[in-house]
Amino acid sequence: MTEPLFREGSLHEAVTALRRDLLDEAGPQISTMRNYRFALLPYHPQEELRLRQLMRQLADDLRNEGWGVLSISLQTLLLDRIRATRKANIESLIGREKRLYQKSPDRAVEYLRDKIALYIEGPNGIAADVARLIQAFATKRPDDTDRTLVLIGRAGSLYPFFRSSALLKHIDGKTGHVPVVLLYPGVRKDTTSLSFMGELAPDSDYRPRIYP
Repeated sequence: MTEPLFREGSLHEAVTALRRDLLDEAGPQISTMRNYRFALLPYHPQEELRLRQLMRQLADDLRNEGWGVLSISLQTLLLDRIRATRKANIESLIGREKRLYQKSPDRAVEYLRDKIALYIEGPNGIAADVARLIQAFATKRPDDTDRTLVLIGRAGSLYPFFRSSALLKHIDGKTGHVPVVLLYPGVRKDTTSLSFMGELAPDSDYRPRIYP
């Protein structure tokens, strides 16, 4: 029998470890690098609802301690970008995808990948929206970065069009040095490799700490 990818209680253990490091007496310890305050919290995609519950509880507890907490939904940012295009473009995108799906589901996915990538990839894609939100939030707390937290969630909505490692690369240096935690739906393959949604090839292009 193979060992389960996620042992029982691992998500709770990861959140507990994150909470402990955030509230360390010496300041947030989610990274050993002062100028690179990122962390990843992987969770099984099936644990999405449980994760949201734990994150709401963590955010509420931190706010009660005087922290500022910003939660960013990548799903919301993606939908906002798509809605910003003309209605005719959206209808054309949907119609073409439906016709391709009848012939080949794989072709339909590739078509969407090519089209949606225009809205989300690169430094001017969703990463630019994330950086803008973080910078605006950090500006309101210039003297309190050690009591400020950004949670980036709903990354699964970008599957299979985006890699989380690219997002972190593009927002590096644009976060005002506040702690940023990316909630990562996927499978941890080894110490530094993660498979997005448990479907994509493992990506080891990560510098942040991976919890727990």
